[in-house]
Amino acid sequence: MKKAMLFAVMLALFVLQRGARAEDSPIHGFIQGNYSADTDARNPDNGRLKWSEERGQLRLDATREPYRLFIKTDVFYDNVAQAQDVELREGYVDLTGEKWDARAGRQIITWGVGDLIFINDVFPKDYEAFFSGRPMEYLKKGVDGVKAGLYPGGVSIEAVAIPFFEPNNLPDTRRFWLFDPMPNVQNRVKKEPASTPRNTELAIRAYGSAAGFDASLYAYKGWHRNPSMRPGGMGSPARITLVYPELRVYGGSLQKAALDGVMSLEAGYYDSRDGKAGQDPLVPNSQARFLAGYQRQLREDLTLGVQYYGERMMQYSAYESTAMPGFPKEPRYRQVASLRLTQLLMHQNLRLQWFSFYGITDRDYLLNPEARYNFTDNIWAAVGAMIFGGAKDTTQFGSLDRNDNAYMQVRYEF
Repeated sequence: MKKAMLFAVMLALFVLQRGARAEDSPIHGFIQGNYSADTDARNPDNGRLKWSEERGQLRLDATREPYRLFIKTDVFYDNVAQAQDVELREGYVDLTGEKWDARAGRQIITWGVGDLIFINDVFPKDYEAFFSGRPMEYLKKGVDGVKAGLYPGGVSIEAVAIPFFEPNNLPDTRRFWLFDPMPNVQNRVKKEPASTPRNTELAIRAYGSAAGFDASLYAYKGWHRNPSMRPGGMGSPARITLVYPELRVYGGSLQKAALDGVMSLEAGYYDSRDGKAGQDPLVPNSQARFLAGYQRQLREDLTLGVQYYGERMMQYSAYESTAMPGFPKEPRYRQVASLRLTQLLMHQNLRLQWFSFYGITDRDYLLNPEARYNFTDNIWAAVGAMIFGGAKDTTQFGSLDRNDNAYMQVRYEF
């Protein structure tokens, strides 16, 4: 019955598409299958699939100056969970003036210059989608809020207010093997920041050109989007509360054409308000983070991108003196490198891509090869793999070592 309902919705999308072929039609979307299978070990729930779903999306983009309405809604059937649902990916109204604009509703916001490295992009991510081989657009999650832009000339300003907290979506422990410092405590409660005026997240970006650079300054007041564990008592706790500590972020980025390519620099200071003294080992310490990147075209249709990322923990001596048994010790400095190679072939219908992270400090890695082919202007398919590993099972990618998977994506767009 559930699959029949999904089929009926997808059929309706197809009928809408057949009646909306005009180029100026406000209705578009796709029908997609997305499947990911384990290649190393079975999931913790003994399943073999990281992801298996059929999905349809309908987008409405209608403009009547000075207003614009945009809605992006997905309906899907999850074969692993045997459940269907409807997801509002984006839904907002724009109002545009001569030197300003405003947007209200669910929206996806992207800041910074990193390639899959996020410093000043403090908005929520879906890491389960990324690690299970879903299309890259599903890495970003929408937030419900208001964004306003001012464009007086020279320097532009963008401000965001988010009254409803949205955490990162981390891999499901039923489908992914993950490191857990307290595996015997199953009673866990998530405590997100309450939706009150005082807890409203605020972010601002000022950007423009300076000395040939595209320059941006950023500031954010809100919360860590990954939870911290708070055991209920010392010794052998019976309950763990997952909390989201308070956070401030201040940073900047620069980008410029140089050395026959594009150079990028970004830095940010993560001011962990609940861990300023560095004496609470369960709250992230403040950090300084930085990124240097370079991208260039090596030859026709072959592009190279490299990045170097580093972070430094503040109050490290205090952190060392209060480290908890069972929890992995964090380094004072962490360094990560990334490499992206993209080759286009067959009149750019075939895209071969390699992306990888290597943890210089943690000695762990993520490898993501992918091939995508456009059969027509409307139909494409991709196959790829997510391969994890590391010297220890407590680091970011080392803890995912048993989760290697191969994935396939097929999409019909209209």
